[in-house]
Amino acid sequence: MFNALIDYWFYTGDDRWNDIIMQAMTWQAGDDGTFMPPNQTHAEGNDDQAFWAFAAMSATERNFPNPPDGQPGWLAMAQAVFNTQAPRWNTETCGGGLRWQIFSFNNGYHYKNTIANGCFFNLAARLARYTGNQTYADWAVRVWDWTESVGFITEDYLFLDGADELKNCSEFNYLQWTYNSGVYLFGAASMYNLVRMSFDNTTRTHG
Repeated sequence: MFNALIDYWFYTGDDRWNDIIMQAMTWQAGDDGTFMPPNQTHAEGNDDQAFWAFAAMSATERNFPNPPDGQPGWLAMAQAVFNTQAPRWNTETCGGGLRWQIFSFNNGYHYKNTIANGCFFNLAARLARYTGNQTYADWAVRVWDWTESVGFITEDYLFLDGADELKNCSEFNYLQWTYNSGVYLFGAASMYNLVRMSFDNTTRTHG
């Protein structure tokens, strides 16, 4: 919702909701800007955390006014989420991937799914495009390649929901959700744009 309100402000110039956006975003970000506040920690999944990071990333890309001095800015918040999710990349099963849930006591901890990994891919791709940092681009490529290799992306670009890591992702949940396709589509567009910008800059320099 707050991502949508940021877009609304950007396209219309109507700032009547900006105070509410600021209040909600900074509250949910917590003291360290990771969007893991104490009131949500026990129930929060990787995808939940990333959805808030999307709003912070949109605020960065749209140049939405930053929080007051002394608090992390929007870019710092998006980077903080990336920095908490990258260490959760788990190669012990399924050859990699993020689990759906962050904490082992939550149902879905042993489920590796497309939305958690798609959100991480999306965030990495957008950070790569915005900052030019190759590390983010490398992570985006890694996540896409893993999603494809594990079979969650089919040859005709269907996005399957996920699989149980206790079975080494050998049995799929074939449900398809539009947001799975959507997060990968946006991330892929960001990566295309990044590569195109790099190509254009090289052409201007050497052409």
